Amino acid sequence: MTEKRAQRRLAAILAADVVGYSRLMEHDETGTLAALKARRNGVLAPMVAQHNGRVVKVMGDGVLVEFGSAVDAVQCAVELQKGFAEANQGTPETRNIVLRIGINLGDVIVEGQDIYGDGVNVAARLESLAEPGNIYISAHVHDHVVGKLELSFEDLGEHTLKNIAKPVRVYRAGIGANSERAVPPALALPDKPSIAVLPFTNMSGDPEQEYFADGTTEDIITELARNRGLFVIARNSSFTFKGTSVDIAEVGRKLGVRYVVEGSVRKVGRRVRITAQLIEAATGSHIWAERYDRDLEDIFAVQDEVTRSIAAAVPGHLESDIVKASRRKPTESLGAYDHYLRGIEIVSRWRNDDIPQAMAEFETAVKLDPNFARAHAALGLMHLRIWWQTVSPQALGPAGKESDIAVRLDDGDSRCLSIRGMFFLTTKNYDAALETLQRGLQLSPDDPELNIRMAHFLTCTGRADEAIERALKAVRTSPLSLPASHREIIGEAYMMAGRYEDALKFFAPISSPDYYVHVFAAGCLAKLGRLDEARAQSRLASKLNSDWPTHDWGFEHKNEEDREHQREIARLALDALTDGL
Repeated sequence: MTEKRAQRRLAAILAADVVGYSRLMEHDETGTLAALKARRNGVLAPMVAQHNGRVVKVMGDGVLVEFGSAVDAVQCAVELQKGFAEANQGTPETRNIVLRIGINLGDVIVEGQDIYGDGVNVAARLESLAEPGNIYISAHVHDHVVGKLELSFEDLGEHTLKNIAKPVRVYRAGIGANSERAVPPALALPDKPSIAVLPFTNMSGDPEQEYFADGTTEDIITELARNRGLFVIARNSSFTFKGTSVDIAEVGRKLGVRYVVEGSVRKVGRRVRITAQLIEAATGSHIWAERYDRDLEDIFAVQDEVTRSIAAAVPGHLESDIVKASRRKPTESLGAYDHYLRGIEIVSRWRNDDIPQAMAEFETAVKLDPNFARAHAALGLMHLRIWWQTVSPQALGPAGKESDIAVRLDDGDSRCLSIRGMFFLTTKNYDAALETLQRGLQLSPDDPELNIRMAHFLTCTGRADEAIERALKAVRTSPLSLPASHREIIGEAYMMAGRYEDALKFFAPISSPDYYVHVFAAGCLAKLGRLDEARAQSRLASKLNSDWPTHDWGFEHKNEEDREHQREIARLALDALTDGL
């Protein structure tokens, strides 16, 4: 007897939950349950039926709904938010029932009346990411509904969602009374030639080669950024356009650049073909274009030639003597480079559970080429990330060893200097940290990683206001998608400057924060008198790390005044957790 195959179908999935449900239940369990039942019967059920949906299941404070149409799903979500907002009128703000909603379009597995699969999981992750009263949708949904609904959609960039392999591009649906949102003003152009390198298209016919195309793009971005006469957009923002058909003028406006680079990579066997073109964003005029067909062994020479050609083609640009003197082949081993790129692709997700896999790739890279500086630096970064998670001294030894080897092998590589400087700061060697980061910034003054690490150094040495100013340079190079690690550092700088509202604005969008971010957020909320929200953040911190109240808060800071400030933040978070406020 053959086993029955699981039924699959394409569906639009709406996941919604009630914001602050635990707080509402603690305050008035009977009243909350009655109000929620009334909302389900009087608002949810009619809206779902009206838009041809099916309630799959109700889960305490949440609900999962299936639709056959993405348009129906988004229309229903808009009506739900309006219906709940109207029902809240006349109710004390502390008793309002507010939804957050996530919608995804994807393949689902059907089992009886229930549904499973990544299509459902992405919707649930979007719902948890969404702000109260908002609707977050995936790019798949956006592509099906844009132009069909009188709604505005704000591109929030790519987000790494928990337990979802690939980053998901997220949009916020505008649901105000006036749905036509004004187009945001274009970013001011920098005072030097500005460039964004869009992710090169993988033309190999093999999705497994995506990492190679992405790695080639990132290396070109990094090399261009070493030119002091150019302003180059960071990888994470330019990669928000990955996999989409783009309007070059719109790219230039959104990123605030004068020039855009497009290209493709085709790797087949031992041959590689790279095409690239430099375009003036405002006019769409092609300034330079070239195609390279080479042996794979020549990949670094091709990258170097592409970088030099782009820089030379930009009007008014003069190549820096530092760049001319410091260009070198990063490794003699293509195998080592391949494993390094695979590791970088994993690291770009910035998920803690990916660290062992990335570390294995970098370890293989340094075994194949012990003189590969960037691979040693990347391995040192993995050990530092383990230390940040565990505060285990065992991780610092390898982090110091690998970052030291990296700089000894190549003291002209800003990536290596950046990670070495981070190690010195972690071990409170402030003088060495400053000297190392400054050397890196001399090479790549607009590098977002170097600027954000210098900002962290300034925060830890009692100069939070300067740290904020420095961090804004990193924000300008990442106008569409600021990495979670950058948000953490900028949020902490605002926190240490006593600007708690601003700190929360940077902490809030982080999709899967580490426990210490929840502690910082709880302390900031307590400082602002938002005690219920502080309590919720402290509980989230405890779920991730129950030992956080015993940690040595403030240990990174040089000055006792700053150490005491961070300890106070942690104490307020603990008071919220234990209802001591």
